[in-house]
Amino acid sequence: MGAQSPVLEMTGIRKVFPGVVALDGVDFRLFPGEIHALMGENGAGKSTLIKVLTGVYEIDGGDIKLAGEPVRISGPLQAQQVGVSTVYQEVNLCTNLSVAENIFIGREPRRFGRIQWGVMRRRAAELLGRLDLNLDVSAPLSTYSLAIQQMVAIARAVDVSARVLILDEPTSSLDSSEVEQLFAVMRRLKADGVAILFVSHFLDQIYEVSDRLTVLRNGQLIGEYRTAELPQVQLVEKMIGKELAALEDLEDKAQRTREKAAEAKPVIEARGLGRTGAIAPYDLTIHEGEVVGLAGLLGSGRTELARLLFGADKADEGELRVAGKPVNLRSPQLAMKRGIAFSSENRRTEGIIGDLSVRENIILALQASRGWTRPIPRKRQDEIVEKYIKALQIRPADPERPVRNLSGGNQQKVLLARWLITEPKLLIIDEPTRGIDVGAKAEIQKLVAELSDGGMAVLFVSAELEEVLRLSHKIEVLRDRRLVEELENTSDVDADRIMRTIASGATS
Repeated sequence: MGAQSPVLEMTGIRKVFPGVVALDGVDFRLFPGEIHALMGENGAGKSTLIKVLTGVYEIDGGDIKLAGEPVRISGPLQAQQVGVSTVYQEVNLCTNLSVAENIFIGREPRRFGRIQWGVMRRRAAELLGRLDLNLDVSAPLSTYSLAIQQMVAIARAVDVSARVLILDEPTSSLDSSEVEQLFAVMRRLKADGVAILFVSHFLDQIYEVSDRLTVLRNGQLIGEYRTAELPQVQLVEKMIGKELAALEDLEDKAQRTREKAAEAKPVIEARGLGRTGAIAPYDLTIHEGEVVGLAGLLGSGRTELARLLFGADKADEGELRVAGKPVNLRSPQLAMKRGIAFSSENRRTEGIIGDLSVRENIILALQASRGWTRPIPRKRQDEIVEKYIKALQIRPADPERPVRNLSGGNQQKVLLARWLITEPKLLIIDEPTRGIDVGAKAEIQKLVAELSDGGMAVLFVSAELEEVLRLSHKIEVLRDRRLVEELENTSDVDADRIMRTIASGATS
């Protein structure tokens, strides 16, 4: 950035939670009049760094300077006062109020204690005009699209504080034309000297609009780069943590051939299945005894694709067939009746119920499928739970222990047991080995292979390419919420090829 001084400088930032070093000596710089992308996979430390900067978390080490002056930010309000504003993915505005009221809420111009409505509307129109937005500021915010609401949130943030603007996943719910509109606003703010920290998982967007980027991985700084000088494939390598030339040899992986029995039938078939704003229409077929791996960076659409197959989200286009018959999966309950099970990546929020016992967690899905008016007899519960505790080697082998007291790996096994007792035809597993130790990972990978060998169809979602390669018969590669390539997992498919496909959107 030449001789220009940074408006924001974070040095040696350290943040520790019980048992976890979330940020380990991270440096970050932001210059006036630049758009700077903060990159990293899930758990890299991006959100923690932003929360430290905005005062949500107190730092355990390091220094923060704004315009060269040391600061200690104790909360979001103080962050705004010193010149740092954040616009989050979920717009935090009052849609029942007018555009002008939303921009000046809590800061309304007053005279003799009364709000000056005309002055407020005029100032709101002037502020939006500087962003090339011509809106009726007296209209309720609810009459405008999500993209426009995002712009109004940005206008408010800039008016409150025009030095540092943090945009956290602002494009996740916008279509392509709305994204271009947002980028035009960002470029105008950049020209006015505002420093913008931009967080997004869309690689094309990062390369279109950002000047520089900083990569974090596992709470550590990997590097700061000029966007134009870092090829996309190298960015993917740095985020994932594997250099192409140094990838471990996968020749010893269990060779999962695609030679299935000729009579293997499709369990599920998606044709043009999609959901606006979540995942572009895709085609996918999964056969009996087949493991299909989903590969892609965080935010690429892996979970969104899987949720449509389970009815957790409703598709707004396309067709879905189960066992050859068209179905409309309006809910997970209907999916379960069709023999589909889904183990979510968010095991703590969408999976285990911490206050319940291991037994109660395991029988939950089976009980739900029967209906709560037909309780499973306690003797039958004990028999089922004992069988799966033994089969999955859940430790400690105490069915009455609260599940919250188990390790992450054993909690994951409890979740798998919950779905396996429903005897599904298709098991969807989203990030089953995230955050668990190597031994537990190996056990779960072995289980997936055994289920497939026994005839169960499995959709396996993982950010770890080695896992996807080791287990899958075919690999669906996603990028920017679009399925871009289907690869047969033959001997010439390796992590190099998958990463290049993720980076470029096409096989190399």
